[in-house]
Amino acid sequence: MSDPNSQKVPDDIAKMSFEEALRELEQIVEKLDSGQVDLDQSIDIYTRGSLLKAHCEARLRNAQERVDKIVGRNGNLSVEPANID
Repeated sequence: MSDPNSQKVPDDIAKMSFEEALRELEQIVEKLDSGQVDLDQSIDIYTRGSLLKAHCEARLRNAQERVDKIVGRNGNLSVEPANID
């Protein structure tokens, strides 16, 4: 099986807000924890969950970069335009 983090994030996930992706990821975890999903479906939703996790992490990194641009390294407030994808 290939590494989900190396896969291209599907457009439907890429368009999600952090909150939407996290909500779906939580639903996936609940399904997997329930044990009521067959093996093939478990693999499919686990793969999607990995992509959602990567998307959430990227959104958090982007938010951290934006905060860092506002606060600055010396702790003084300053505002610089953020390079947002």
